[in-house]
Amino acid sequence: QVQLVESGGGLVQAGGSLKLSCAHSGGSFSGYVMGWFRQAPGKEREFVAAISWGGIDTNYADSVKGRFTVSRDNTKNTAALQMNNLKPEDTAVYYCAATEIMGLTEEEYDFWGQGTQVTVSS
Repeated sequence: QVQLVESGGGLVQAGGSLKLSCAHSGGSFSGYVMGWFRQAPGKEREFVAAISWGGIDTNYADSVKGRFTVSRDNTKNTAALQMNNLKPEDTAVYYCAATEIMGLTEEEYDFWGQGTQVTVSS
Protein backbone atom coordinates (compact mmCIF):
# COMPACT_ATOMS: atom_id res chain seq x y z
CA GLN A 1 0.00 0.00 0.00
CA VAL A 2 1.12 3.54 -0.76
CA GLN A 3 1.49 5.85 2.23
CA LEU A 4 2.09 9.60 2.18
CA VAL A 5 3.04 11.74 5.17
CA GLU A 6 3.23 15.55 5.05
CA SER A 7 5.30 17.75 7.34
CA GLY A 8 6.58 21.31 7.54
CA GLY A 9 3.39 23.26 8.20
CA GLY A 10 3.19 26.01 10.77
CA LEU A 11 2.48 29.66 11.49
CA VAL A 12 4.16 32.38 9.45
CA GLN A 13 3.64 36.09 8.87
CA ALA A 14 2.50 37.41 5.52
CA GLY A 15 5.44 37.66 3.15
CA GLY A 16 7.27 34.79 4.80
CA SER A 17 8.11 31.33 3.53
CA LEU A 18 7.52 27.70 4.42
CA LYS A 19 8.62 24.44 2.84
CA LEU A 20 6.34 21.43 3.02
CA SER A 21 7.61 17.90 2.48
CA CYS A 22 5.87 14.64 1.63
CA ALA A 23 7.42 11.27 2.42
CA HIS A 24 6.31 8.36 0.24
CA SER A 25 6.41 4.64 1.01
CA GLY A 26 4.79 1.41 -0.13
CA GLY A 27 5.36 1.77 -3.87
CA SER A 28 7.67 3.01 -6.59
CA PHE A 29 7.89 6.73 -5.89
CA SER A 30 9.28 7.55 -9.32
CA GLY A 31 6.24 5.90 -10.92
CA TYR A 32 3.78 8.46 -9.51
CA VAL A 33 2.83 12.02 -10.25
CA MET A 34 2.90 13.95 -6.98
CA GLY A 35 0.31 16.64 -6.34
CA TRP A 36 -0.45 19.20 -3.66
CA PHE A 37 -3.95 20.32 -2.66
CA ARG A 38 -5.27 22.58 0.08
CA GLN A 39 -8.52 23.10 1.92
CA ALA A 40 -9.45 26.21 3.88
CA PRO A 41 -12.23 26.22 6.50
CA GLY A 42 -15.63 26.28 4.83
CA LYS A 43 -14.18 25.77 1.36
CA GLU A 44 -13.71 22.83 -0.97
CA ARG A 45 -10.36 21.21 -1.49
CA GLU A 46 -8.48 22.87 -4.36
CA PHE A 47 -5.52 22.03 -6.54
CA VAL A 48 -2.23 23.78 -5.77
CA ALA A 49 0.58 22.15 -7.76
CA ALA A 50 1.80 18.88 -9.27
CA ILE A 51 5.02 17.40 -10.65
CA SER A 52 5.47 14.55 -13.12
CA TRP A 53 7.38 11.28 -12.73
CA GLY A 54 10.68 12.73 -13.91
CA GLY A 55 10.10 16.28 -12.68
CA ILE A 56 10.04 17.79 -16.17
CA ASP A 57 6.34 18.66 -16.18
CA THR A 58 4.82 20.88 -13.48
CA ASN A 59 1.45 22.55 -13.02
CA TYR A 60 0.39 25.35 -10.68
CA ALA A 61 -2.86 26.97 -9.72
CA ASP A 62 -3.03 30.57 -10.90
CA SER A 63 -3.30 31.76 -7.31
CA VAL A 64 0.16 30.40 -6.40
CA LYS A 65 2.02 30.69 -9.70
CA GLY A 66 5.27 32.59 -9.25
CA ARG A 67 5.22 32.13 -5.47
CA PHE A 68 5.17 28.34 -4.96
CA THR A 69 7.58 25.77 -6.39
CA VAL A 70 6.98 22.02 -6.44
CA SER A 71 9.90 19.60 -6.57
CA ARG A 72 10.78 15.97 -5.92
CA ASP A 73 13.79 13.90 -4.96
CA ASN A 74 13.37 10.36 -6.22
CA THR A 75 16.49 9.17 -4.41
CA LYS A 76 14.86 10.08 -1.07
CA ASN A 77 11.24 9.26 -1.98
CA THR A 78 10.14 12.77 -1.12
CA ALA A 79 8.23 15.62 -2.71
CA ALA A 80 8.31 19.24 -1.59
CA LEU A 81 6.35 22.44 -1.92
CA GLN A 82 8.35 25.62 -1.40
CA MET A 83 5.98 28.47 -0.54
CA ASN A 84 7.28 32.03 -0.76
CA ASN A 85 5.59 35.40 -0.29
CA LEU A 86 2.79 33.79 1.66
CA LYS A 87 -0.54 35.56 1.97
CA PRO A 88 -3.30 35.18 4.58
CA GLU A 89 -5.49 33.62 1.89
CA ASP A 90 -2.97 30.77 1.65
CA THR A 91 -4.09 29.60 5.10
CA ALA A 92 -5.35 26.02 4.76
CA VAL A 93 -4.64 22.39 5.44
CA TYR A 94 -2.23 21.22 2.76
CA TYR A 95 -2.31 17.65 1.44
CA CYS A 96 0.07 15.73 -0.79
CA ALA A 97 -1.37 13.14 -3.15
CA ALA A 98 -0.22 10.59 -5.73
CA THR A 99 -1.60 9.55 -9.10
CA GLU A 100 -0.33 7.56 -12.08
CA ILE A 101 -0.92 10.31 -14.65
CA MET A 102 -0.73 14.10 -14.34
CA GLY A 103 -3.99 15.45 -12.99
CA LEU A 104 -5.34 18.74 -11.70
CA THR A 105 -8.48 17.53 -9.92
CA GLU A 106 -9.04 15.78 -6.60
CA GLU A 107 -10.88 12.91 -8.29
CA GLU A 108 -7.81 11.95 -10.34
CA TYR A 109 -5.63 11.18 -7.31
CA ASP A 110 -5.54 7.75 -5.71
CA PHE A 111 -3.52 8.21 -2.51
CA TRP A 112 -3.52 10.99 0.07
CA GLY A 113 -1.55 12.14 3.06
CA GLN A 114 -3.08 13.23 6.36
CA GLY A 115 -2.56 16.95 5.79
CA THR A 116 -0.50 19.65 7.50
CA GLN A 117 -1.77 23.03 8.69
CA VAL A 118 -0.40 26.25 7.23
CA THR A 119 -1.48 29.50 8.87
CA VAL A 120 -0.45 32.90 7.51
CA SER A 121 -1.04 35.94 9.71
CA SER A 122 -1.53 39.46 8.38
